[in-house]
Amino acid sequence: MRNKKVIIKLVLISFCVNADAQSNMDTILSTISKNNKTLIASQQYYQAVNLQYKTGLTPYNPTAEYDFLSGSPANAGNQQDFTISQSFDFPTAYIKKNQLANQQIIQSEYQFTVKRQDILLEAKKVCIALVYHNKLQTIFGQRKKDAEKLLSNFQVRMDKGEGNIMDVNKAQLQLIEIKKEFQENISATNQLNQKLTELNGGIAISFSDTIYPSLPIIPTFEQLEKDYEGADPLLKILQQEKVIAQKQIEVSKAMWLPKAEVGYHYQGILGQTYRGIHTGITIPLWENKNTVKQKKSQLLLTDFELEAHVNEHYFHIKHIYEKYANLKIALAEYQTVFASLNNTALLNKALMLGQISSIEYFMEMSYYNNAFNNYLQTEKEFYEVISELYKYQL
Repeated sequence: MRNKKVIIKLVLISFCVNADAQSNMDTILSTISKNNKTLIASQQYYQAVNLQYKTGLTPYNPTAEYDFLSGSPANAGNQQDFTISQSFDFPTAYIKKNQLANQQIIQSEYQFTVKRQDILLEAKKVCIALVYHNKLQTIFGQRKKDAEKLLSNFQVRMDKGEGNIMDVNKAQLQLIEIKKEFQENISATNQLNQKLTELNGGIAISFSDTIYPSLPIIPTFEQLEKDYEGADPLLKILQQEKVIAQKQIEVSKAMWLPKAEVGYHYQGILGQTYRGIHTGITIPLWENKNTVKQKKSQLLLTDFELEAHVNEHYFHIKHIYEKYANLKIALAEYQTVFASLNNTALLNKALMLGQISSIEYFMEMSYYNNAFNNYLQTEKEFYEVISELYKYQL
């Protein structure tokens, strides 16, 4: 019963740690989404673009004309003409233009979503890399202590006449290599934190977690691909392109309808005045020639682009999913092996008891450390692939 309680307690602690890691990473991503300079500039850009889409949806500016004609000879009198008029497209054109503008604004929202997801995925991968390097730093620190202790032991044994200079030299070389990895890892960690600060708009930020966020439940490829495509903003952009092309055809057809002009006309001539209504109509014979054909051709192009994207994206997701499946198998094998291994302690004990030579010790230790480094690298790649599979949720 006591063992059962201990196991439950460890599981709860593990869950809390993973939950905290997830929370910390989410906080980082939320902060970057607010402070990133590229996203701020993109927001401003799309606001300007949306205003542009809403421009030109109202009637034309009114026109005022005035003519003064002096008569000849002098007693012929003068003539004055004054006209103020307003031109209108056919009412259907305004409806279609507004519908087109609304669809273009929807598309700009999808375009911003693509930009945001790209930046947040980059930030998430930086956080994952930082978890990897933070874990390495702890491991390299321990290896450094072990190597320093081993070097000290060899030196003591040599001073007592029980060792030799060759063992000391090997230990010194191993310590140099470990210190080099230790410093390189510090440098890599600093660079990654600087990258986070850059993504955060220059506002200092860092990520010191050594635990990856909790894993989501990965569905089958078919389900994941369906979910991905259902939320993919790139697909929505192309679908929206098709809707926009259809609306542009409707606008082009509406612009072939006659334009009307109405207004007020005043005329004064030979002491007499005339007032009345000014009307006119514009017949679009040549101005919009070939516009409907061009828009229909554009609609056909969007169909081809949409089909190409669906096909390309399907195999892109499939490639990532297969990579995830392979990494999952490799990671599980690593975890199984290293869960039951304690090579460092065993090798140290065997060396101290004289069961293995120093050469065998350093070879085995090097092999073990390289394998453990590969395990951590595989773990990092595994979480990076999962972040790509769930990019559509960022």
